[in-house]
Formats: sequence, C-alpha cells, structure tokens
Amino acid sequence: MLNKLQNPLSLISRILLALLFVPAGFNKIAGFAGTAGYIASKGVPLPEVAAAIAIAVELGLGLLLLVGLQTRWAALGIAVFTFVITFIFHGFWADPTQSLAFFKNMAIVGGLLSVAAWGGGAWSLDAKRSA
Repeated sequence: MLNKLQNPLSLISRILLALLFVPAGFNKIAGFAGTAGYIASKGVPLPEVAAAIAIAVELGLGLLLLVGLQTRWAALGIAVFTFVITFIFHGFWADPTQSLAFFKNMAIVGGLLSVAAWGGGAWSLDAKRSA
C-alpha cells in the first residue's frame, strides 16, 4: 500500500521542506540589513556575504527542491547548510532555550538527507527530464 503512496508522499515531502526554506530566503532579502546584523551578532565573519549565501541556499536551493530539479544536490546542499548554521545559531549547550530549535533542525537535516538519498520521486522535474 505504501508503495502506491511513494510519489505523492515524495511530492508532499519536498513541498513541506521547501515551505520552511523558500519564505525564509524571501524574508532575508526583505530584511537584509537586519539579517546581516543578526549574523554579525553571532560572531560570523563577513555577515553580508553570509547573508547572501543564506539567501542563495534557502531561496535558490529551496526552489530547486520544491520543483524537484537537481533534487538530490539541492537537498544535500540545504542539509549541509542547515547542519552548520544550527551549531552557530542554536547552541543549546550555552542557552538551554535553544534545545528545541537545535533538535528540530537536526530532524530537518535527517529529512533532507533522505531526499538526497532517494531523490525527488516520479512527480519531479528530474523524473520528467529522465523520461
């Protein structure tokens, strides 16, 4: 039974994951100065460059993930990005209130790695291109 649901579940998975990243990318564009300031407050060097990278990953790779184009690479790129920034911005060992955000992000990384491993499914642009 679950095999029959593989394609719709793959699509829903990509949509829900992209729903987290694409709006965040747009918000970073709209509030670029504030985003760069927040990044600087965490001690990240070149905060404007870091903000631009965050926008490229969240918006660019997020849109690729959404439509299922270069899905495995997009998911892997977002997973690596999310893994790295989680240790910078959600250090629960220094601030226990960050524990939920830290582990939520690690769960998201797990979901992204699953998409990277299995691809975007038959209802993706990758599948359309290979047909």
